[in-house]
Amino acid sequence: MIKKKGFAIAMVVLLLMMAALTGCGGGSSSSDGSKELTFMFRGGTDEQKAYKEVIKKFEAEHPGVKVKMVVTAADQYATKLRAAITGNNLPDVFYFNPGDVKAYVNSGVLKNLTPYIEKNKDINLDNIWKYGVDLYRYDGKMAGQGDIYGMPKDLGPFALGYNKTMFEKAGVPLPDKDKPYTWDEFIKVNQELTKDTNGDGKPDQYGTGFNVQWALQAFVWSNGADWLDESKTKVTVDDPKFAEALQYFADMQNKYKITPGIEQSQTLDTYQRWMKGEMAFFPVGPWDMSTFEKLPFEYDLLPFPAGSTGKSATWIGSLGIGVSSKTKYPDEAVELVNYLTTSKEGMKQLVDAKVQIPNLLDMADEWSKDTKTKPNNKQEFIDIVNDYGRSLPGNYTYNAEWYDIFFTDIQPVLDGKITAADYLKQEQPKMQKLLDKAVEQEKKSQK
Repeated sequence: MIKKKGFAIAMVVLLLMMAALTGCGGGSSSSDGSKELTFMFRGGTDEQKAYKEVIKKFEAEHPGVKVKMVVTAADQYATKLRAAITGNNLPDVFYFNPGDVKAYVNSGVLKNLTPYIEKNKDINLDNIWKYGVDLYRYDGKMAGQGDIYGMPKDLGPFALGYNKTMFEKAGVPLPDKDKPYTWDEFIKVNQELTKDTNGDGKPDQYGTGFNVQWALQAFVWSNGADWLDESKTKVTVDDPKFAEALQYFADMQNKYKITPGIEQSQTLDTYQRWMKGEMAFFPVGPWDMSTFEKLPFEYDLLPFPAGSTGKSATWIGSLGIGVSSKTKYPDEAVELVNYLTTSKEGMKQLVDAKVQIPNLLDMADEWSKDTKTKPNNKQEFIDIVNDYGRSLPGNYTYNAEWYDIFFTDIQPVLDGKITAADYLKQEQPKMQKLLDKAVEQEKKSQK
């Protein structure tokens, strides 16, 4: 009975989500005879505002086309998109993760955009980040090559920010914007900037506050380790270099005391501490620029500290904008995608709103040299895309369950209750089992 009741509740929840998305799919004609497209996306307040303005301009330049915007919270987007797919109620145009390209193409969800792009004289793929376009290519076997099934909404190079005002006040030399700290140097400067400012015996100002799910990659990669081998079929987290990186990450809290522990984070999380000027280093994505414009201190960017390779590393995020294979208005839907991702008019509005870096190379070059807007060293974002940024490991495989479980189980390491080496030894088989399952699912989907 319990199982039946749980199933019934799950079905009700799914039906409610599908109902919430009613009107998303297939395109329709509005009362004035215009072709109506639905565009489903997610984003913060500033990003939503920016997209409303871009859509308004698109409609003005495309008489006879209306766009209905469907906005969801970031943490609900993936669930609602899956509900729309399951309910055969997909919006005409929508965001999707690059890691879903294989599954969505094999299951017939995405329209092939290549024929539309090739005949559009206004699109110059040579003036768009190749890395970004390739994320949404698929030839039926290998992602990254073949036809285009989405265009990059943006590229999100994940840089490291620092509180310049704090450095200057403490008399600590500013970081070199081109040369990363070594791991030892990074610990030392963090210790200098972790301080008890009110004399109560507890730190009020910390060096760092990294979220392991989004910052560990920089330390693992710069130490010469990775989650997967070159074939993307073997989990390699049991590499000693990986253990060294994870232990270093955990030691920042437990050994060196330069990052808040659980008790301190419950009082004030690391993001809030950064926003108040109580943290020296904090990761910065392009999507943060509009919010960080109002910080009560001056901040800038630098490379992540480098491990044994001597080279900095970090990841580049992205979302694709795709078109439903079942849209009634494919030409108009693709035109909307192109307007949001490749047009100078649309791109300028989004960049001016400070929610992303430009997709267009010539615009990005000009933008990075503009010192009137924060941060001053925007070139760091460009360097990440051009030189040393990577895709997140979960994007390489048919699904990311094997990757997600790594972070689900990791808290005991961060709390110092288990060593990194012991954790990785026990976790690798679990991850490999899930990866093997994903490989088999991909094979079946290709038949």
